[in-house]
Amino acid sequence: MSSYFLIFALILVTILGCTPVPPILVENSKNQVVILLHGLARTHRSMQELGNYLGQQGKFKIINVDYPSRQLSMPELVNYLDQQLGQFELSTVDKIHFVTHSLGGILIRSYLKQHSLPNLGRVVMISPPNQGSELVDFLGDNCLFAYVMGPVAPQLGTDPDSLPNQLGSVQFPLGIITGNFSLNPLASLIIPGQDDGTVAVERAKVSGMTAFIVLPYGHSFLMNQPAIMKQTLQFLEYGRFLENGPEF
Repeated sequence: MSSYFLIFALILVTILGCTPVPPILVENSKNQVVILLHGLARTHRSMQELGNYLGQQGKFKIINVDYPSRQLSMPELVNYLDQQLGQFELSTVDKIHFVTHSLGGILIRSYLKQHSLPNLGRVVMISPPNQGSELVDFLGDNCLFAYVMGPVAPQLGTDPDSLPNQLGSVQFPLGIITGNFSLNPLASLIIPGQDDGTVAVERAKVSGMTAFIVLPYGHSFLMNQPAIMKQTLQFLEYGRFLENGPEF
């Protein structure tokens, strides 16, 4: 089974990998910013549809950051993100919000551990491995896995000493959206309970979160689903999801 996942990872990187580009800024009339952070082995293009939707509401400026998720360690990624955001005068805006997919959620948790943003608004994480992923437990010791997916990927396991589990509770308004539909049955055999093909529903949660909702979609394209775009906007505006979502 490990060979299957490594082949899949190679194909995924071939299709989606590219050299990072400067952040893409979508202007509008409001003095609030939403910063988008994509997932592992993805690019800013994976967040473009969601960014377009949020920008069309006329309430936010959108900054879609492209970062080298497979090339740098997490401390290096945090520094890279800080440099990218330094291109904008964010201290002058009323609120800075973040919307992330997958690894992007771990990146922003790591970033906010080191950087204080007095004008921080709300954060929406889409399928974040906040307590790691059993897939990494399964593949993490494989040298080819680390070679293909980069230095951060093997650190995303479920062990108490893993990167996500060392970050602790969150101290900001956080809404988490995750999925319980999988297009990868082999992965779902490894992941206990409900999952989206990459992250278990329970492992998307983190102590201190404000709201949590599960929708019937798979991991890779959750952020492109109209229902998830609508829920994201709802949390950014009001700090809650529509119909509040399930209890946690």
